[in-house]
Amino acid sequence: MIAQLKGQIVARDLTYLVLDVMGVGYQVFASGRSLSQLGGIGSEVTVLTELVVREDSMTLYGFASEGERSAFRLLQTVQGVGAKAALSILTVLTPDELAQAILAGDKAMVARADGIGPKLALRIVNELAQKTGSLAGAGMAATSDASISTDPQTAAQNMVMQDALSALVNLGYSRTEAFTALQTAQKQDTDGDISALIAAALKQMGSA
Repeated sequence: MIAQLKGQIVARDLTYLVLDVMGVGYQVFASGRSLSQLGGIGSEVTVLTELVVREDSMTLYGFASEGERSAFRLLQTVQGVGAKAALSILTVLTPDELAQAILAGDKAMVARADGIGPKLALRIVNELAQKTGSLAGAGMAATSDASISTDPQTAAQNMVMQDALSALVNLGYSRTEAFTALQTAQKQDTDGDISALIAAALKQMGSA
């Protein structure tokens, strides 16, 4: 398993780069976001990688952050989402933005990616809604900060957010409406208490 490569970028295109590692050139496919972060020809870089093996091919995919690699892996657990579709999504959404879209049930946000139609976007949101704990644990916290965080406290906060969201949806609120209210409520001093968070969100929505 090739997990990381360190070398010089000797060629690049819109979807891949060629990395020279001690005289061996590796073609590494990546999202547009990672390609822009890794730099141009001549740059000395370290690229996190994922080797995808098929019956007729072995393809390397590269990432500028661990959060993006984790998102790439999770996206492919959804039926109909392959490596190309996952990279397309990660070109338009950061891992954190993807987590937000899933928590909010915002299929339109996911459908912004090239090649991702409304039906597939809905499937991604629905199937990964049950895995938001994994998203948070992988450093893809549902916050406005796109930095990578593996802080257990952040993961715990996101689990509380997920549970509160489920409770509000069960009360009849839409995922988008509930998520927006919870984001505002989370900024208040609720001490990580789910009851206090739900109460604050209900107040935001004018129901308390």
